[in-house]
Amino acid sequence: MTTNEWPSETTGIDERVFAEPWQARAFAIVVLLHERGLYSWTEWSEALAARIESGCPDGLSGLDGSYYHHWLDALEDLLTRRGIDPGETERWRDAWRHAARRTPHGNPIEVHAADFGASPPARHGAYPGGLRAETTT
Repeated sequence: MTTNEWPSETTGIDERVFAEPWQARAFAIVVLLHERGLYSWTEWSEALAARIESGCPDGLSGLDGSYYHHWLDALEDLLTRRGIDPGETERWRDAWRHAARRTPHGNPIEVHAADFGASPPARHGAYPGGLRAETTT
């Protein structure tokens, strides 16, 4: 799904869609990997539903702020099903965090070979959780 395919009622609004920046990043990563063909929306929705159901059997997911945590867990489940080792996912997550911390706010984040296994640099306005989605307004 691209932004051109989003329902019109979800675009052009002035209200805050995500409570925290990391939630926007999680959303952007899920959309990007779908657009790159890693999984279908059906696979995604089934993985997310399974995580929500297992993490919140009373159906109250989101009321406690856990909704996007379920997104991250579901994404890791899909990556594992695709044969991506959880250790490799962690390695890339750490490299992304390093790249995000060394990147000045507002600039695109680029992961380089030196970001793998590097110690954390001084932060330049990047979210401490690591991943940051680029957004346009």
